[in-house]
Amino acid sequence: MSAAMDDAALAAHLAETAGRILLTVRDSGLFAGKALGKAGDQVANQFLIDALREQRPDDGVLSEESKDTPDRLTKSRVWIVDPLDGTREYGEGRADWAVHVALAIDGVARVGAVALPGLDVTLTSGAPVALQPANTPPKMLVSRTRPAAEAVFVAEKLGAELVPMGSAGAKAMAVVRGEADIYLHTGGQYEWDNCAPAAVAAAAGLHVSRADGSPLRYNNADTYLPDLLICRKELADEVLRFAAEYSPD
Repeated sequence: MSAAMDDAALAAHLAETAGRILLTVRDSGLFAGKALGKAGDQVANQFLIDALREQRPDDGVLSEESKDTPDRLTKSRVWIVDPLDGTREYGEGRADWAVHVALAIDGVARVGAVALPGLDVTLTSGAPVALQPANTPPKMLVSRTRPAAEAVFVAEKLGAELVPMGSAGAKAMAVVRGEADIYLHTGGQYEWDNCAPAAVAAAAGLHVSRADGSPLRYNNADTYLPDLLICRKELADEVLRFAAEYSPD
């Protein structure tokens, strides 16, 4: 591995390699259930952290599976990773789980790669995919286990078809790949859940924002980033308007 590899190529290589590691752990047959998820998280995280320290020693790192430190807050460049997004789906042998590797520069998701190892696909901000024609009616992604009431409300207003799916990365990449048109999430996330998907989606020309339309900002002291909208640009205004109309009462 050359130290001269650019950030986007590095992100893609790391995500793909971590994905292969996770498949190897799962295929080993040595773990099952929660133990499988825990083992996968730990092994993939150790690889990513060690590789980033070797390849980008001056950058900060934030990972779901590592103890956070304030050191990253002093850095302009911070890698934000989720070694295994969708632990449940991974443990169940499904394909809708992902590996996220992103680089935030001055709080903006500039570089990202999302590997979908179960599909043998990696999408990256360094090689944006061409958007496919929109679906008619539009398709809107929701959690396969607990669809958010706000997303269901917006889908009804739009006349959109609900598509249940697993991890955040899988949902976001389904929009990038043209399998769906809208991913609206309001149920709570952290920076590692959406930084890489946001970078990949933005590079592909999709609308990316908070659920109220404000920009996503990264490398915050508080890593909680509870809501997200990734959708086709021509649908963004309507989705944001209907989301603002929603009331839990």
